[in-house]
Amino acid sequence: MQNIKIGTRGSKLALWQAYHVADLLKAKGISSEIVIIDTKGDKILDVSIAKIGSKGVFTEELEDQLASGAVDIAVHSAKDMQSSLPDGFEIIAFTEREEVNDIILSHKSDIDYKDSDKPLILGTSSTRRVATLRHYYPHIQTVEVRGNLQTRISKMESGLCDALLLAYAGAHRMGYDELIIHKLSLDEFTPAVGQGSVAIEASTNLDEGIRSQIIEATHHEATGYRLTAERSYLRVLEGGCSIPVFALATCTDTSLTLKGGIVSLDGVNRIIHKVEGTLQEAEMLGKLLAEKVLNSGGDKILKEIKATLNK
Repeated sequence: MQNIKIGTRGSKLALWQAYHVADLLKAKGISSEIVIIDTKGDKILDVSIAKIGSKGVFTEELEDQLASGAVDIAVHSAKDMQSSLPDGFEIIAFTEREEVNDIILSHKSDIDYKDSDKPLILGTSSTRRVATLRHYYPHIQTVEVRGNLQTRISKMESGLCDALLLAYAGAHRMGYDELIIHKLSLDEFTPAVGQGSVAIEASTNLDEGIRSQIIEATHHEATGYRLTAERSYLRVLEGGCSIPVFALATCTDTSLTLKGGIVSLDGVNRIIHKVEGTLQEAEMLGKLLAEKVLNSGGDKILKEIKATLNK
């Protein structure tokens, strides 16, 4: 079989993900090489993702390389993938999911985010996390922090903020476990769609034999069902990185539970619902959840969010 060219962003975390996929391929006897590609989201660090435009911020340039055949697959954090891909592209696999929690990471060990008498500044670039904090912990201040994990940590250590609000998966993969001060509740901080998994994208023109071998080597079936449901929900809400929607699917051997919702930018209104069904109904459950959320006031929140972000 031919050598698989893996396209990736150049950050340490993106490279970890690419080498993780390379290792999964190697375990099945498939050779590969890593091709680093710069994206718009990596180059523009002084503007929030919401202002750049949330669709394709980290994926567009990778897709150009897929389309040209310069790379065979592109590797992304699943949570960075827009809900609907451009024509000619598809996600062919999701790797086994890491723990999905959000965390508070700091070089200070005495961070108590629940103590409203103690001033606290958290760094984050996520509208979902900011809105969730405003809902549950309005005493906490936030500051926009972007860039790769190492850049964010150095900004924190230079005094920009007391701690960072991040996904466990990235901090753990980069070996920062000793800086994790709090692992946050999934009920309060329900994660972004796809958080904790690596998505493998390909052109629809990829050779069928190569495609099936990559899937066999890298795809984790249970994670696939979970992310199918979550992404189906996101697709109906047309949620990009800048919309504070959230969803988390859990599953057994036969059944799937999907819980998710939306929170207003000011944190005042938070809507959350739950649906259950079989694994095979994953796509339909996502649509059903979206319907429930929209019909119980989510449509109004979504309209307000889009109007605010488009100003």
